[in-house]
Amino acid sequence: MYSLDQIRCFVAVAEELHFGRAAERLRMTQPPLSRQIQKLEHSIGVTLLDRNNRSVALTAAGRAFLTEARRLLVTADNAPDLARRIARGASGTVRIGFTAVSAFGVLGPLLDTIDANLPDVDIVLRELVTSEQIGALSRAEIDLGLARPPLDRGEFETTLLYREPLVLVAHEHHPLVQQSDPIDIDQLHGVEIVMYSPVQARYFYDLTTSVFADVRPRFTQYVTQIHTVIALVAAGRGAALVPKSAENLGMAAVRYVPLTGIDPSPVELHAVWRREADNPALRRIIDHMSEIDLDQPPGLDAGTPAIE
Repeated sequence: MYSLDQIRCFVAVAEELHFGRAAERLRMTQPPLSRQIQKLEHSIGVTLLDRNNRSVALTAAGRAFLTEARRLLVTADNAPDLARRIARGASGTVRIGFTAVSAFGVLGPLLDTIDANLPDVDIVLRELVTSEQIGALSRAEIDLGLARPPLDRGEFETTLLYREPLVLVAHEHHPLVQQSDPIDIDQLHGVEIVMYSPVQARYFYDLTTSVFADVRPRFTQYVTQIHTVIALVAAGRGAALVPKSAENLGMAAVRYVPLTGIDPSPVELHAVWRREADNPALRRIIDHMSEIDLDQPPGLDAGTPAIE
């Protein structure tokens, strides 16, 4: 097997085409340089240099090998620095899971923060609902999630990133949205409401159920994704409660109306990661969480980025 020293000797001779000058460049004498070249040729089984008493020339195999030898030396020279950068979190890969709506409120500012502070960290994104993110985190398939509560604080660490209101979304011709004032939650008694799945959308199911504790709407459908909820609303299948950031989905034929009589900012989004995670780049991203500029529209309230 050849060594990096042999490769360096070959590259020096190939570039100088003179054993004497190559030896000076490498700060060694000619006999050991010649032995290194001979060992290299023996190791790979081909002649790389045609040499006689007056000249040195590359063979066809030598010319081809020179290109790869230079690339190998660059990789070898860069490897220690790369290892050090990865160890301190300046390089590497972080896999991030996110919900569809979080892509509008948080994902963009988070990626901007990473780009500004850790430009050599590669980000791999996966759109997953919260339950899928939790499973993927547990299996170490992603490193960081942007997810909704409840979260297992024994297995995961979290940072509250974002709080925002719930709003009513209804078809643009729905009687409730013809008025200009905010709608009180009591006005939804008996109104057809598209509801969240109690299994796949547990967080929004529990949140909406608590909001309707003293109100009795008529639930029509139970679905998982917020954009599916709004699509059903646009199709005239009822109104719904959605986070305010869902307005950014840009769905046609619907209107969003503020709600009164409820907690002004009940919807939470957390950054979540495994307690035993050992990805240095992930730790660097977590360190920069407090720098995320959410630049939220009026009525939204940024959560204080603090480890919970």
